[in-house]
Amino acid sequence: MSAPGLQHRTELRVRYSETDQMGTFYNSRVLEWFEVARTECLRAAGLPYAEMEHRGASLPLIEAGLKFQGRARYDDRLQIDTRVTLAGRASVRFEHTITQADNGAAVASGFTLHAITDPTGRPIRPPAWLSALFSSSAQ
Repeated sequence: MSAPGLQHRTELRVRYSETDQMGTFYNSRVLEWFEVARTECLRAAGLPYAEMEHRGASLPLIEAGLKFQGRARYDDRLQIDTRVTLAGRASVRFEHTITQADNGAAVASGFTLHAITDPTGRPIRPPAWLSALFSSSAQ
């Protein structure tokens, strides 16, 4: 991930409850893993999600896209690389790539697009502090 914008790497292990009879992860888990990575990315940048909401901004999901590329089994270590960019006047895009931490094999990739809203749910332009965060270099 060499493009500008906020970047972060998160690592997690596939839990037994996330696998199916075929021995690989349930496809719906990818969106949950994206959420973990998004939350950890913000936390690592010094802005836990709760603090962002306290400051008056929320990021409701408005679109997602996934590409399934490989398997992940119980107890596999996964690496999620996340890149964040502002995507329009009132939205932010999180791009994720999930790979096997031990060998780099692709597991899944995709994005989530989030509106930036005030506490009432109305779209807002990102406050200066949020724009600065999303424009920062790799974390």
